[in-house]
Amino acid sequence: MAFKRTSKTASAKDAKKSRPAITIEAARLLCPNSAVAESVARTFARDMPDFESIREDHEKALRQMWLTFDEALNEKAAQMHFQRITGSLVSSALGAGRFYTDKVTEAKDATAKLANDFRDEDRDAPVGFDSKAQRIREFAADMAMQAYALLAAAEGAINAYKEITGEDWKAYESQAQGPATVERRSAAAELSAFEG
Repeated sequence: MAFKRTSKTASAKDAKKSRPAITIEAARLLCPNSAVAESVARTFARDMPDFESIREDHEKALRQMWLTFDEALNEKAAQMHFQRITGSLVSSALGAGRFYTDKVTEAKDATAKLANDFRDEDRDAPVGFDSKAQRIREFAADMAMQAYALLAAAEGAINAYKEITGEDWKAYESQAQGPATVERRSAAAELSAFEG
């Protein structure tokens, strides 16, 4: 029985193309800004993450990593390494921002349902217990604080990357692989010599 690789390959390529880009701008749009974070912290009695300290500490950590490598990495290797580290922090902030945004939407929906007089299942909880809508709002508040803190970490990494490489960070995008050229085949043959 023959395998149909073309449909799998095509769907994998389509999935790659449809995946949204990982950018610090997208993370900034999805994560709460300082005004929103302060409002949420005050309203829900949450500890406000120290954005500047988190940003500075992550920036220092990446800078220290770079200094620790000394001469072990050339410029290109350092750029690739720190691009990946920065990308993971930006991706984390972006994921937290998406999750936070989803939870805020859920909280708004649950609260709107509670206001509907004709829905018995969404009534307030018994005295002494939080309603389901209240628990959802509390969870959204927790996610706001987490997303805000992770955005600070990403901002620190972005600053460190700029200092280390002299370039603005952007997410890695793989180049489309075309048919094997003579040069690629030659390089592959040469590299196979190292495998013994």
